[in-house]
Amino acid sequence: MKKLMKLTLALAVVSLTISGCNCFKKMAKNGDDTSLTCTPEMLVLNNGTVAADITATFPAKYFNPKAIVKVTPVMVFAEGEVAGTPKFFQGSKVKENYTTVDKKLGGTYTMHVEFPYDERMQLSELQLRIEAKCAAGDEFMLLNANTGEIVKAKELEKNPAIVRECGLVVARGVNTLQQELAYDEAMTALPSDYKRVTTEVDKAEILYAMNRANVTDKALKKADLSAFKANVDENLKNDRATQHIAVKGYASPDGPMKFNDKLSKERSESGDKVIAKLLKDSGLSIDVAAYGEDWEGFQELVRASDIKDKELILQVLSMYTSSTQREEQIKNMASVFDELKKDVLPQLRRALVVNSTDIEGKSDAEMMALVNAGKLDELNLNELLFIAESVAEDDATKVAVLSHAARKYDDARAYNNLGIVLTKTGHEAEALECFRKAARLGESSAALNGNMALANLANGNIAEAEKYAKGADAKTKSLVAAAQGEYNAAAKQLEGKNAAIANTLNKDYAAAKRAIAKDASAEADYLRAVIASEQGDMKTAEAQLRSAVKKEASLAEKAARDAHFRSLFENGLTF
Repeated sequence: MKKLMKLTLALAVVSLTISGCNCFKKMAKNGDDTSLTCTPEMLVLNNGTVAADITATFPAKYFNPKAIVKVTPVMVFAEGEVAGTPKFFQGSKVKENYTTVDKKLGGTYTMHVEFPYDERMQLSELQLRIEAKCAAGDEFMLLNANTGEIVKAKELEKNPAIVRECGLVVARGVNTLQQELAYDEAMTALPSDYKRVTTEVDKAEILYAMNRANVTDKALKKADLSAFKANVDENLKNDRATQHIAVKGYASPDGPMKFNDKLSKERSESGDKVIAKLLKDSGLSIDVAAYGEDWEGFQELVRASDIKDKELILQVLSMYTSSTQREEQIKNMASVFDELKKDVLPQLRRALVVNSTDIEGKSDAEMMALVNAGKLDELNLNELLFIAESVAEDDATKVAVLSHAARKYDDARAYNNLGIVLTKTGHEAEALECFRKAARLGESSAALNGNMALANLANGNIAEAEKYAKGADAKTKSLVAAAQGEYNAAAKQLEGKNAAIANTLNKDYAAAKRAIAKDASAEADYLRAVIASEQGDMKTAEAQLRSAVKKEASLAEKAARDAHFRSLFENGLTF
């Protein structure tokens, strides 16, 4: 901590210059033993405020019993200033309600100052403006704390700006590293559910009479194979479609298993002949297979039926693995067997015709070409989400794509993922509104709760963030802790850049360096420059800063506003 002697000088000179007043003369004695310290010497942004503790030590036999000193903390920056709450010190004979400094004992007194943070304060000075008087009835006189001279009223009227020159600088700049916490990196994107290849299935059934495998005209008419063929023909026009045709023969489970195996094979073959003739000009091959007794289909039909005792039937099926035992038990249920014979078993005597068509989606290049041409309407929701998720490289494109998806489809995933990109690009208020819209659309999950907590952090809404963080993961809770200045606890759960920031603010510089040791990005170099500055190694700070700016030129402007590098620029640093 720096020892500041200017306050003593100011009071000593006052004692010589105030006409008719000598209450400060003796205060000049033992002046070398007075001190003024400020902790920290560079203020630190924490949860929207900057604060410091300024400690004044007065030696014994120093403070005149009749003296009153007013000390006002002021944050001074290029565009203006903000004054804090003044602190008053009084001698033991003054009958005011100020902090009394005993002449015989002296003492040490701490003044806590706190200011709401203003972005203009980043390059600022914390000054103490000192006023003094010898008696309660007198007016306070402004002192130039750097020269000890009294500032006369005429001088102030003529040049009001001179007041800045009178302040004693006790701290310079604000460490805004807390603002660099990357909340977007801990946010969870909702999946696009995009599949490069989708499968569409079209089916038709050719039904058979009991114990028969010949295809009747009635069965063909009921099967409506013309619709099946139309689907095949339509897919043939699509060069992205690959069709797989199969004919699967089945038998109902109400006869001997060996007989049913043979019957299902005959049905698959007769069904194949019909389909081969139907699709003779398609050039498609047909897979043919026989599956014997269709117990799986039997269960599905029973489950979907209105049969009164269907649960009993399904329970019986679950008790036996042998098809012979199953068949025997079902036949024993005389009360329901007639319903099965009428409503279920006839639907299982079939050849199932299946067209499984794989449709390949647009390539990444094709999708980006549509985006670049402004043809976003030609992309479906999952394609738009996938582009932002895995294809687009720049944030501007991601914002455009997700904004379109959100507007057109009013989709919670689109709003959630848009909120993440907006947070990353510094549009925190818009991002929070996106997450709120996702919640209003019914999206309720631990992921969204975490995102809502982080978005509120980014907007400075700590209380709201704490509410949502209750159901969030450990990383989110750690960032809430970091936003409140609890860096030691936060650093244990964080990684990468966020861990480096938390450890730097916790003054664990070794841990901060380890967290980004493998990161060669411009941002990591910039953070390494900040760490070096915190350690007082300005040579390394300059080298790392130059490396960062070489990789990303825009960081030069950021560095010029960063209090960590103020001395470098004052000593002529240029890029």
